[in-house]
Amino acid sequence: MPAPRDDYQATLRAIVELVKEVERELGRCGSVGIGMPGALSPATRLVKNANSTWLNGRALDADLQELLGRPLRFANDANCFALSEAKDGAAAGAHCVFGVIVGTGTGGGVVVLGRVLTGPNAVAGEWGHNALPWPEDGERPGPACYCGRSGCIETFLSGPGMARDHESRGGARLLPAEIARRAAQGDAACEATLVRYEERMARALASIINVLDPDVIVLGGGLSNVGRVYASVPRLWGRFVFSDRVFTPLVPPKHGDSSGVRGAAWLWPS
Repeated sequence: MPAPRDDYQATLRAIVELVKEVERELGRCGSVGIGMPGALSPATRLVKNANSTWLNGRALDADLQELLGRPLRFANDANCFALSEAKDGAAAGAHCVFGVIVGTGTGGGVVVLGRVLTGPNAVAGEWGHNALPWPEDGERPGPACYCGRSGCIETFLSGPGMARDHESRGGARLLPAEIARRAAQGDAACEATLVRYEERMARALASIINVLDPDVIVLGGGLSNVGRVYASVPRLWGRFVFSDRVFTPLVPPKHGDSSGVRGAAWLWPS
């Protein structure tokens, strides 16, 4: 169901109703994993860093556990996505997996030997809120980000970021899927937008390879459906990776849009 934007109480009610609806259908009570934007702060146990900003500063875990009357498990949605694809998806069997979400926002998750890495600050994999690396003159200081800084990778590689970039170059106000469709039909302006997008993604992912050197990078989110990026981005990132050759595969998700919620389920042992 659509997220009840800017309404925390309505968001709680929506989640509770979804759980109850499933349990009515199954006729039994289940374990519940929550894939969420942002993370629970280790310092306060309140939500931080969520681009669904009405969740920030809220005790989401305590509130939902009280409403549902059971223990729950929570993880960042990109971590859930990465876990799903590492367990039995496109990166099954890989030692180290970097999962990328490029959709409404831009996030990342790291899974090593089947376990999510979160770190002491609960920000492991938060790739989208680093600055776009090796920025060109027209990319500085970059668009303002909801996090309070400018030029974050998210402002360039999210769906709204691509749409804004296209419009700022004189194009029509279009959704990313329409930009990709028109580019495939020969629209020069849309093609130029995709070329800029692919080059920026190549730079951004090269910085991950330079630090983490994952065995597999899996793309998820709405922009993972732009099929050309799986060939174009690896063709471009070699200029930025600190290696003579780059063997890292960039792959689409096996479980598509279901991967995030599957990863939330995987937070509980089978």
